[in-house]
Amino acid sequence: MEGFTAIKGIKYSGLYFNGHGLDRALSYKDKLTLSGEISLTASEGFTKKNLNRSHAENVVAMKRHATAHLDNKISVNSIGVMAAFGCNYQGDIAPEVIVNTLKDGMSIAEETGAKITVFSLADTMGWAAPHRIERVLGEVRNEWPEMEISLHLHDTRGLAVANAYAGLKMGIRRFDTTVGGLGGCPFAGQPKAAGNICTEELVLLCEELGIATGVNLDALIEVGRLAEGIVGHQLPGELIHAGSLDAFRRKIKH
Repeated sequence: MEGFTAIKGIKYSGLYFNGHGLDRALSYKDKLTLSGEISLTASEGFTKKNLNRSHAENVVAMKRHATAHLDNKISVNSIGVMAAFGCNYQGDIAPEVIVNTLKDGMSIAEETGAKITVFSLADTMGWAAPHRIERVLGEVRNEWPEMEISLHLHDTRGLAVANAYAGLKMGIRRFDTTVGGLGGCPFAGQPKAAGNICTEELVLLCEELGIATGVNLDALIEVGRLAEGIVGHQLPGELIHAGSLDAFRRKIKH
């Protein structure tokens, strides 16, 4: 899910911020690392469906969200934009809309004193394709050439790995992923759609491209199989069923 506060791997949603989740997190502040995000949406239609707010109302809410975090000495260093590549409720999203949404986020940051170091662009409903990744990243970089960009990709229509490849070619080094493709969005209008890009499939792509990840892929695949057993149904990830290429390379050598 986009728009969370991270607690050393545990995440609680900041999208519906009312202070209670933050208060609970703060009670464990001596044991946890907390960080906040300004979360906006490039689609007015999805903002209403997901949050029951207009974009303008969400901007106001995110000001409160950022202020509350900063008042409690919790950094807010990222801006997330959901539906950055298209929306089931609004259709194609022009790159300039993403740029304008990020400008709204930067205005919130300037007003509250948040120091933004990364933009997270989310393909919440699986509308991205490689050419859209390239176009949106190009427009964002034209405006903020030094800003780090992270991609949050969903495999709704089977293009997540292709989109990750397009991002890698443009220098993206941060991706949100889930083991076995867990995740998704309950308000996207596609209850049976695949979830996030699989961690193990992104690792495979990187390793095959010669990009070292430091991840033991075979061990990660076993984690995915464990996750599938825990949830009790088949996960959408292909690699946890097929196995890694290196596993077969080792068999062939022997």
